[in-house]
Amino acid sequence: MSFHPLPSFPLRAGRVHEACGPAATGFAAIAAVMTGSPVLWVHEAWQADNLHPVGFLSFMNPSDLLLTRTASQTDSLAVAEEALKDGALPFVVIEVTRPLNLREGRRLQLAAQAGGATGLCLIPEGMGSNAAETRWHAAPVFDPQDEDSTLMRWEIIKNKAGTLGAWHVRWNRETRRLHVVSPVGLRPGSADTPD
Repeated sequence: MSFHPLPSFPLRAGRVHEACGPAATGFAAIAAVMTGSPVLWVHEAWQADNLHPVGFLSFMNPSDLLLTRTASQTDSLAVAEEALKDGALPFVVIEVTRPLNLREGRRLQLAAQAGGATGLCLIPEGMGSNAAETRWHAAPVFDPQDEDSTLMRWEIIKNKAGTLGAWHVRWNRETRRLHVVSPVGLRPGSADTPD
């Protein structure tokens, strides 16, 4: 699949990354498509928000989404660690409800490295692990010219490789490609890209 390149995207394999913000689920779906399927999505059963695989139809075949409901974050981390270490699934999403300590974050990184899989923790805003390779903030952007817009603003707010920036991106449902869309007068990646 081709797309306009962004620094640090697709997410680096063999590492665990983080995403937050109101469009973090969309970010995760696009990152999963770019990495490959099937995708394991780990979610605590007590959470009120539940994923419906058919909602991912514009991104991937719903049958490629494996949903796992766990009793606690401790169980979620154990499932994710084993899946990352095994490497049979190229992409693992973990919904995190409390801050990861350095030991937990490091264990996930070691598991991803061992299995060559990519992990993505969906975190509440303002909460992140020092062990994360990258941290992204994803938010929808209103587009008055497209009622059914998938326009988003992605900002990389932590990157162990050093490159930070913000981009407006649009997922094209028909071609299943990611496009970088520059606001008028700004270059992609400009830190001044408006919210």
